[in-house]
Amino acid sequence: MNGRGPSKLVDPLEDPLPGVGTYEDFNTIDWVREKSKDRDRHREITNKSRQSTVALLHSISDAFSGWLLMLLVGLMSGSALAGGIDIASNWLTDMKGGVCLNGFWFNHEHCCWTSNETTFQERDQCPQWKSWAELITGTSEGAFAYIMNYLMYIFWALLFAFLAVTLVRAFAPYACGSGIPEIKTILSGFIIRGYLGKWTLIIKTITLVLAVSSGLSLGKEGPLVHVACCCANILCHLFTKYRKNEVKRREVLSAAAAVGVSVAFGAPIGGVLFSLEEVSYYFPLKTLWRSFFAALVAAFTLRSINPFGNSRLVLFYVEFHAPWHLVELAPFVLLGIFGGLWGALFIKANIAWCRRRKTTRLGHYYPVIEGMVVAALTAVLAYPNSYTRMSGAELISELFNDCSLLDSSQLCGYPANMSKTSVGNSLADRPAGEGLYTALWQLSLALFFKMLMTVITFGMKVPSGLFIPSMAIGAIAGRLLGVGMEQLAYYNHESFIFKGWCSPGADCITPGLYAMVGAAACLGGVTRMTVSLVVIMFELTGGLEYIVPLMAATMTSKWVADALGREGIYEAHIRLNGYPFLEHKEEFEHSSLAVDVMRPRRSDPALAGLYCISQALVESTRYSGFPVVVSQESQRLVGFVLRRDLLISIENALQRQEGVVSASRVVFTEHTPSQAPDGPPPLRLRGIMDLSPFTVTDHTPMDITVDIFRKLGLRQCLVTHNGRLLGIITKKDILKHMAQIANRDPDSILFN
Repeated sequence: MNGRGPSKLVDPLEDPLPGVGTYEDFNTIDWVREKSKDRDRHREITNKSRQSTVALLHSISDAFSGWLLMLLVGLMSGSALAGGIDIASNWLTDMKGGVCLNGFWFNHEHCCWTSNETTFQERDQCPQWKSWAELITGTSEGAFAYIMNYLMYIFWALLFAFLAVTLVRAFAPYACGSGIPEIKTILSGFIIRGYLGKWTLIIKTITLVLAVSSGLSLGKEGPLVHVACCCANILCHLFTKYRKNEVKRREVLSAAAAVGVSVAFGAPIGGVLFSLEEVSYYFPLKTLWRSFFAALVAAFTLRSINPFGNSRLVLFYVEFHAPWHLVELAPFVLLGIFGGLWGALFIKANIAWCRRRKTTRLGHYYPVIEGMVVAALTAVLAYPNSYTRMSGAELISELFNDCSLLDSSQLCGYPANMSKTSVGNSLADRPAGEGLYTALWQLSLALFFKMLMTVITFGMKVPSGLFIPSMAIGAIAGRLLGVGMEQLAYYNHESFIFKGWCSPGADCITPGLYAMVGAAACLGGVTRMTVSLVVIMFELTGGLEYIVPLMAATMTSKWVADALGREGIYEAHIRLNGYPFLEHKEEFEHSSLAVDVMRPRRSDPALAGLYCISQALVESTRYSGFPVVVSQESQRLVGFVLRRDLLISIENALQRQEGVVSASRVVFTEHTPSQAPDGPPPLRLRGIMDLSPFTVTDHTPMDITVDIFRKLGLRQCLVTHNGRLLGIITKKDILKHMAQIANRDPDSILFN
């Protein structure tokens, strides 16, 4: 210790140091080490539980803490956030059209609930609800009143959009977008500090309400997954085993993703399958159970709040009176083809627009102006058409509707004298009337409007989901096709297609069912979901008997979209942002070897491993870690040490250990190395070294190496030849190599 000889080595790691084993921002976690730490912790608790009653109680509380955390996540996501977001967004959306005299905090539906002066034909009109024209000019009729309502609609849309973009830009830049691409990347092991923090949660919750209420072509369902994951991440800090272990925390985040979909759609089972199929990277069986429990709690909480006002958990409850026929599978498949084509086209167009946004001054310096321009364009074009003026959820509900005798919807604009052919509450197939033709023209215009605005809106600096806009586009296309099939059946019931199952006066074709199938097809084409999407759709609508049409359209949509491009919208945005994400669905088909991808390359100077190191050398490099060898001559691999752990341990030794100075050599050996008699004592840090790093030989095929990285979640892998260190392969090296093979820019992988 006094520098006279090498008799004693300083080893400050007899007790774990704070910070050792943690990770810097924009780095990947070590899955193997984190799981090993949790196994050691669990083994220690189990052993101690046999020694005393207190330790046994601690063991029980540790086992129960996961379920308690899931309960809290479900309650917080379902009550305070999802229910509040639904209620607030409905209120602000209606505020663009008018205000309730009984209380400005009532939305249109709640305002007219208690009114005794509503008529059946005008159920949404009551004296208590006044349009802005009535309040300002005293009349609701005439051109001036229309213009006044038009201007107020644009004013509120611009105000909400301005507040949303400004709050995101000023307080929480991570609150923009859907959040699902980043959640997928985080669940794969990447660290993005602050993305799931409290400020992001607060700002995303507020701005999500404002963005949806502004009338922009976006939904709140995707961002609710981000909101639920923020809740889970914050609650993880209450429990030590989740606060200190990144893998355990990701198990909770996987369950939270299921909670987000559960509260967004009222679909707990679909939420669990969504997390398993679309979001999660590591999904053990116990996470499946806990996800199901958390989604159940969240759905029950949401049902208790009843934000939809229909005393049901489902958002779009449907009750079709006619069963579907086998012949209708052909138009259902046609809708699947449309959904696949639209999905592939949307991804290419949106990514091209977002890339232009990222590479020009528009996205970097003028996000507020962009948001205002898009909001103004949306409001100006949307107001004249009743189907684009209403919210996305209201539009889908209207399109899913099955016309009955009591319907006053324009989509049910059939001749009144045809109602005598009805049976029960359902109507037989009948010729289209003038009102229906008008509605079809408006829907056709709404289809093109939604397509255009969704492309340029998704990716703006506001919270923006994609589920509802994609479903709306598909539902419009499906309703148009459904009405066409209905008219075809009415005028050609004697043809061989309809003869035998569609007799005159029968209710053969249900246009609302076509809308439902079209919604699933378009959402599947954009996201490439299959099983989870079908389950979400029948939970969303209650239409359990229509699973086969949904399955046929969804699979067709995926096949068509995959034929035009393998990536879904979330994977495309992950690649656009340069996140280090190894997609499980992407096959590696090149015949390269590990030696072709490792650094240094064959033609470069060989990689020299460390057998000792100094603080100055560590601080002079930006490498994330260093391989450790027996000696400079042999280059036989011993282990691997992380740069962050080295710096923390050296800094701790300088403060707490006598004789250690910045010039002290750091060694990783068990024996005492030779040193100068008058030199400072060496600092032994063998305890922070990974003695079993993952290695491959230089002739290991890269497809096997990629599988190892995917299934074990590795950050790096060392390359050896007969035990001698040759090089290192990191996840970034693999992603760059895959980009080169696909003729993409390898420097697009931004983060390490």
